[in-house]
Amino acid sequence: MPNNNKSHGLGRGFDTLIPKNLDTAALLNQGERIQNLLIKDISPDNGQPRTQFDKTSIEELALSIKRYGIIQPLVVTPLEHNKYEIVAGERRWRAAKIAGLERIPVIVRSVRSQEKLEIALIENVQRVDLSPLEQAVSIEKLHQEFNMTYVDVARRLGKAPTTINNIVRLLNLPIAAREALQAGSITEGHARAILSLRDSPKDQAELLKLIQTKRWTVRQAEQFVIALKRPTDAKAKDSGARLRTHMATKTSDTEKLSKRLATQVTLKRTAKGGRIEINFTDDNHLKQLLKKLSD
Repeated sequence: MPNNNKSHGLGRGFDTLIPKNLDTAALLNQGERIQNLLIKDISPDNGQPRTQFDKTSIEELALSIKRYGIIQPLVVTPLEHNKYEIVAGERRWRAAKIAGLERIPVIVRSVRSQEKLEIALIENVQRVDLSPLEQAVSIEKLHQEFNMTYVDVARRLGKAPTTINNIVRLLNLPIAAREALQAGSITEGHARAILSLRDSPKDQAELLKLIQTKRWTVRQAEQFVIALKRPTDAKAKDSGARLRTHMATKTSDTEKLSKRLATQVTLKRTAKGGRIEINFTDDNHLKQLLKKLSD
C-alpha cells in the first residue's frame, strides 16, 4: 500500500483542507479583507450558468441568516458607480434580501485578480504531486468561486467529466477515511469503495477497518461492497436486511492445502477472524477429504 506522508498542495491544516461539512469558508483565500456593502449595490452575474434556485431552500437559508447572520462572505467584483457584481454567493444574496438585511459581508476582487486566481487553481489541480483530496478541494473551489460546472472544469483541465466527479466525491468521505487517504494508508480505489456505502456509516467504518487491518486490495474491498448489498434470501429482501460479507481469498497456504486435498480451498475473513472453506462434491468426497485431513 502507498504511504506518502509528505505535505502537499494548498499549504493549510488538514481540517481546513478537507472540511467536515464542506463549509465553503474553506474555499476562500486566507487574509482577504471582508467589507460590509449595501445589498442594493450588489447584483447577480447575468452570465452565470445557474439560473434555477430552490425557493424552499432559499427561505430556509433566510431564516438561518436572520438568526445567525451571514457566516460565509460573498465574493464580488467592482462595477462602475460603486456597484458590484456577484462572483460567488448568489443564494446568500437572495436569502439576505428575504431576511431584510441592508448590508452583507463581501470580499471584493477585481476581474484581473479573479482571472489570476482561476489560472492558479487550474495549475494547482494539474500538479502531479497533488494528493487526490487536494485536487478535490481545488476543483470544488473552481466550482464554488467561479460558478464553473464540473463539465467546464473537466474541459479546462483536459479530463473526462466522470474523472472530475469521482475526484470531487472524495470530499464526501467520512473523516476517518479522508485522513487515511491523505496519510496514504488507503488508495483512491479503496476510497471509492467506501463511498459506495455512503448510506451506512457503520458499514463504511467496518470496511475502512478491514482494508487497514487485513491489507485488502481494492478488488477485495469492492467484493465486500457487492456482497454487503446482495440480499441472502427473499426474507432479507423484504426486511431490507443485508448480507454481512465474508471475503473469499486465496493465499499460498490455501493453495498448498488445495493441492494436497485436490479440491478448492479458500480463506474467508470477517471483521473478527474468519474461516477456511474446503469444497466437496458429495458425501463420498467429504469422507475422502476428512480421511486425508486426519492422516
